[in-house]
Order: sequence, then C-alpha cells, then structure tokens
Amino acid sequence: MKKKPEVNKMPLIKVKKHFQITLPSSLRKNLRIVEGDYLEAEKQDSQLVLKPVKMVPTDEAYFHSKEWQRGEAQADEDIKKEEVIGPFDNIADSLTALKKAKI
Repeated sequence: MKKKPEVNKMPLIKVKKHFQITLPSSLRKNLRIVEGDYLEAEKQDSQLVLKPVKMVPTDEAYFHSKEWQRGEAQADEDIKKEEVIGPFDNIADSLTALKKAKI
C-alpha cells in the first residue's frame, strides 16, 4: 500500500492582491486578535514573525507606565490593610480628616 505524503500541519496563508493576507481564525482566536488590531512584523533570519501589539493613546501612556502601575498596586495594598480614610459624605469631613492625618 502506498503511503500518503505528509501534509504541512501549519495553516497556509496566501498573499493576495496588494500583498494582503488573512490570518486563520484559529490563530486569531488563540491570540485574541480582532479587526483593527496592530501586528508588528519582524524578519528573523529567513522567517517573517508577526507579533500582536496594543497601541496606547498618547494621553493615556502615563497610566500604563511602570511607575503608575506600582502606585496602583500600593493603593490596592493600602485598601486591603484598611490604611485609608474615607469615603466622605461632604468636603468639610474630608478636610477635617486631612488635617488630622499623619502625613
């Protein structure tokens, strides 16, 4: 009996007009790539590597910085340890608490 030739198990992508490609749905789902997302293209030796990237608007970049994220983590810890004061029903109560705070 003749042995069947081995078929490439990786999905094939055809380069279409204007060099457009369609990513297989299994890869899109696995990597959570949706329409409008960006991919970074990189040449590694003789291979083309596509990496999903998330774009951050310039006016939101600081909130994604390591410094901001450390502050958020510290705030979460303080809340868990109940080392916070408030919330307040009015500004007078908040000002009184700030004056008494040991900062």
